[in-house]
Amino acid sequence: MQMSTAYTIRTIDNQFCEQIIDLILPIQQIEFNVPVTIEDQPDLHDIETNYHQTGGGFWGAIANNELVGTIALIATGHNAGAIRKMFVKKNFRGKEAGIAQQLLDQLVAYCKTVQITDLYLGTVDKLAAARRFYERNNFKEIKKTDLPSYFPVMNADNVFYHLHLND
Repeated sequence: MQMSTAYTIRTIDNQFCEQIIDLILPIQQIEFNVPVTIEDQPDLHDIETNYHQTGGGFWGAIANNELVGTIALIATGHNAGAIRKMFVKKNFRGKEAGIAQQLLDQLVAYCKTVQITDLYLGTVDKLAAARRFYERNNFKEIKKTDLPSYFPVMNADNVFYHLHLND
């Protein structure tokens, strides 16, 4: 069932660590059976150090005081960034709500303000809807061997994308 709820997209910080973990882990482990644990993601315990202080960012979609979606950016240098932690709670997904699109748009707008021109991301082949979403947003699938050396690869990821941002 699609929920149509008002929500806001905002920068989030360490006050949200517990909510971020509570949103992301069940989606990874239960819904999509991705073999990843909280121990594999120590960044989620310190959003500010791992994202904001590096020139990246972490954004959340908040509906009724509940975190229902996230997206994060690691600034990798070289005018590039890595998209991480793109998750939307199941009953808030879909074009009608538009949360994933607004999260991505927020990240891209931020990139343009800090001269990040190339975005990379890794995902898992079984996440077909996520892959279609990135492809609709002009991300091009690339081989792992075509990733820049500075891209931080996650062990679970087996499909990779690149987007060059136009001015």
